[in-house]
Amino acid sequence: MRRILLLAGAIVLVDTLFFAALTPLLPHYAHRLGLGKAGAGLLAAAYPLGALAGSIPSGIVAARLGVKPTVLVGLTVVALTTALFGIAGSAWQLDVARFCQGVASAFSWTGALAWLVAASPAGRRGALIGQAFAAAVFGALLGPVLGGIASLAGTGWTFGAVAAGSLALAAWAAATPASRPSEPQPLRALVDAIADRRVLLSIWFVVLAAMLFGTLSVLGPLRLASLGFGALGIGAVWLLTGALETVNNIGVGRAADRYGPLAPIRIALVGTVLATLLLPWPDNRFLLAVVIGFAGIVFGTFYTPGMTLLTHAAEARGLDYGYAVALVNLAWAPGQSGGSAIGGALAQATSDTVPYFALSAIALLTLAGLWRSRSSS
Repeated sequence: MRRILLLAGAIVLVDTLFFAALTPLLPHYAHRLGLGKAGAGLLAAAYPLGALAGSIPSGIVAARLGVKPTVLVGLTVVALTTALFGIAGSAWQLDVARFCQGVASAFSWTGALAWLVAASPAGRRGALIGQAFAAAVFGALLGPVLGGIASLAGTGWTFGAVAAGSLALAAWAAATPASRPSEPQPLRALVDAIADRRVLLSIWFVVLAAMLFGTLSVLGPLRLASLGFGALGIGAVWLLTGALETVNNIGVGRAADRYGPLAPIRIALVGTVLATLLLPWPDNRFLLAVVIGFAGIVFGTFYTPGMTLLTHAAEARGLDYGYAVALVNLAWAPGQSGGSAIGGALAQATSDTVPYFALSAIALLTLAGLWRSRSSS
């Protein structure tokens, strides 16, 4: 169990490392290539759009061939696309490289988390998922630091080193024993699961968190840059936020096991309403950094209990865990890309206040729906 947890954690860490590395580089690319907020939003959205395209194929491979082949495909292509991103020199090349890296990431995430969930006892599932997500957040924590280093040392060498790390992980995964599906499930099982209310509720929490982070990942660094922070300063803000998120995910996983997944989700919804109401207003870069840190903690609280809720629903239906994790990618991708692209476009057309307040209203409606459901049950 420990070996699988370490492997799964390392895989998602490397994925999120490169995903988050764009944050401090976004103002640099926006300035050098003249992207604007909409163009920057499209670049930020390319990765989750790729994850969306790869979500169903990754679930099919995991459910029919097993988790190990799924992980190996993902890690190998992640290495290739990460290296290509480092040497890309135009907007379309960056967009294509990020999209393909997102497709590969869907495979590595689906394989790694399905591998972990299948090996975990039900009573400890939330805690183990929390630890895996803590590793993912730690990767997101290091990502902006990597982006800051790339802004100084050059993207080619920096991202080439990450690509080499991905290939090393592929070798580790290849040497780790894994079971194969005894009776591969048809795609119909996944389609039927989407109609399940418990599955839909779980998916919504992942979509919501992704929308929140997608919007913040575009508007946050651009606003910090306009207030005087450079790439390293922006990276430091995300570094500190990620450190707090890492610790938070471990505690949230244990709370989900003890009190049920919905308890931490309700707290996260209250915090989200407050954070999104506060984000547009600070004119001081250090005050904005504090608000971004608070927002990152409450936004990140949704993932572990949402994933735990989904695995319980999948187990009750007898759904293969590969399909269940594919649903997480399917939910995360449109939320992240929509938050990045639509949030950036709305902010450019109006102001940052509009997308943030829209998200606040969505979180408030979700909280009201949960309380109404609780009262009627």
